[in-house]
Amino acid sequence: MVRCLGGREMVRLTALLLMTATLSAADLRVLSVGAIEPGLGRIAEAYRRETGHNVTIQVDTAPGLSKRLASGETADVFIAPPNVIDEAIKSAKAAPASRTMIARVGIGAAVRKGAKPPNLQTLDALRQALLAADAVVYNEGSSGLYLEKLFGQIGVSDRLKAKTVRYPNGGQVVQHILDAKGGEIGFLPIPVIRSNEPKGLQFAGPLPSDAQNYTTYEAVAMTGGGAMDAARDFIRYLTTPAAKQVFAAAGVE
Repeated sequence: MVRCLGGREMVRLTALLLMTATLSAADLRVLSVGAIEPGLGRIAEAYRRETGHNVTIQVDTAPGLSKRLASGETADVFIAPPNVIDEAIKSAKAAPASRTMIARVGIGAAVRKGAKPPNLQTLDALRQALLAADAVVYNEGSSGLYLEKLFGQIGVSDRLKAKTVRYPNGGQVVQHILDAKGGEIGFLPIPVIRSNEPKGLQFAGPLPSDAQNYTTYEAVAMTGGGAMDAARDFIRYLTTPAAKQVFAAAGVE
């Protein structure tokens, strides 16, 4: 026999369902490299709408994330280059089975909007653009470490020393170029450039194909977090077609 619920019973049932949903919703904390933040933020918001799990994202450079690991900082999800993920797993701060490759990012050049973009199509063109620039600006993260090596390989390091400006993070590089006169070149992960175009940054182009460096980023669930199941689910969500589409629109491959 099926009994219809009365008004009071329906209210109690609705309240119980809402309470259950609230209790099951997780507050995920994500520590991530800043290079993929533009796409990651939009994906996190879509995930919240679909699951009810709140996602808070904090970003840093790869060296900065390594320091945070060493200091004992933890989160639910950790996103970083493979070598930093290795550190997290080796120190038992991350679950190896959750390790997932989620994206790769190339390096591009940026100038202030309205400035003449440099020619970067070949290594020789890149060399000439660097020597002609009023300043060469880049960060101290993964992309900056690669650029430092690249400039040495193409023989311009010594000639760039007096006009090279390094910053701890990409946001400071962006601000330097926005405040500049127009003759400066900034080098940043392409998604960071794209996300700052509305503010007045201009994408001059990627590094030449034979000099391009793609940094791969992986995600892993951290053992010190309080929501392991939700963390694993969020990592799975980052690999879905919908998430990949959002990443692609932000310049993340």
